[in-house]
Amino acid sequence: MNIASSPNAVTQDPRAGYAARALIASVLGYAMDGFDLLILGFMLPVIAADLHLTSTQAGSLVTWTLIGAVAGGLIFGVLSDYFGRVRMLTWTILIFAIFTGLCALARGYGDLLAYRTIAGVGLGGEFGIGMTLVAEAWPAAQRARVSSYVGLGWQLGVLAAALLTPPLLPLIGWRGMFALGLLPAVVSFFVRRRVEEPALFTERVARGMCKAPVKLLVADARTTRASAGVATLCSVQNFGYYGLMIWLPTYLSKTFGCSLTRSGLWTAVTVLGMAVGIWLFGVAADRFGRKPTFLFYQAGAVAMVFVYAHLSTPAALLIGGAVMGVFVNGMIGGYGALISELYPTDARATAQNVLFNIGRAVGGFGPVAVGALAARFSFGAALVALASIYVLDIFATVFLIPERCGAALE
Repeated sequence: MNIASSPNAVTQDPRAGYAARALIASVLGYAMDGFDLLILGFMLPVIAADLHLTSTQAGSLVTWTLIGAVAGGLIFGVLSDYFGRVRMLTWTILIFAIFTGLCALARGYGDLLAYRTIAGVGLGGEFGIGMTLVAEAWPAAQRARVSSYVGLGWQLGVLAAALLTPPLLPLIGWRGMFALGLLPAVVSFFVRRRVEEPALFTERVARGMCKAPVKLLVADARTTRASAGVATLCSVQNFGYYGLMIWLPTYLSKTFGCSLTRSGLWTAVTVLGMAVGIWLFGVAADRFGRKPTFLFYQAGAVAMVFVYAHLSTPAALLIGGAVMGVFVNGMIGGYGALISELYPTDARATAQNVLFNIGRAVGGFGPVAVGALAARFSFGAALVALASIYVLDIFATVFLIPERCGAALE
């Protein structure tokens, strides 16, 4: 019996507290990612005015950050399956921290774009490696729940950005906000000193087993269908999330005349809804299975994004945003467990990073598509169109994703 499938795996591990440290490291790394990406959304108008950027150039800063994340996911996912989860997690956090900090020194569009892209490379590796590390450290009965905690890390970072950016931005400017991005370097030091490689990985290395991880994502017809399904789910997830979160402050401001502070408050309430949704997803997925939980959330996302597009009063927007957040981003709580159970240890981190970051690549066009539809029609019309993509999610879940709830990790 391997460490991931034993109900007493964590207590039997002679390295006391290892599973908890692995979880803390993964949550902290992902929280800083969420903080960075949302402050960019808040700061785009200020950066554009200061550096004389066009709206296209400003929007491309988000898109190229996500393109960098795709590259980072591909690179560090594979390297993690070869050289270790902890080692690569440390490097991804460090790269992200250094190049986010360098954004504070940008003199124009060209160098800022380069810094954002390379910071994205670090950002892209963190989610999948952290999810893999946690899945391999905790027992099967708690796998979805603890994986959802990693997803909650992002929401904690986003919530901090929504609450801190309005008061801090006028005081320290956009350069000062980017300088805060150096803080994850401290997290990388903690990871390297306090977290060891999971036993499941070290046992595989000791046996001298190492297969080409990317090929294992399409090893046979069943695995290829699962990979296509997961990539679809991740694409819809990221497209909807970035399409909403990048434009939500602007939507509230232009349509309802909200100040930055009030937009930040409503965004924060939406993020709190997302956090609740992620936590509930992990609990439900461990109890009822992965597929039923995904289908329930996907149907809820279709309904709530459509409803939100038709709300017009402050109270309705506040409550509706919270409920919409539960469904739209709650699904992030299920990917860590779902992907970990579909692929062997030789390819687990590769699968997490490659498939999720394919979704990020597609998601990078979410803000562009929503912005284009809003410019031609209205933000409300753009949100209605956004709701329809979750129908595709439902079909992918039903026909392509197998149920492996609580399966022993291979």
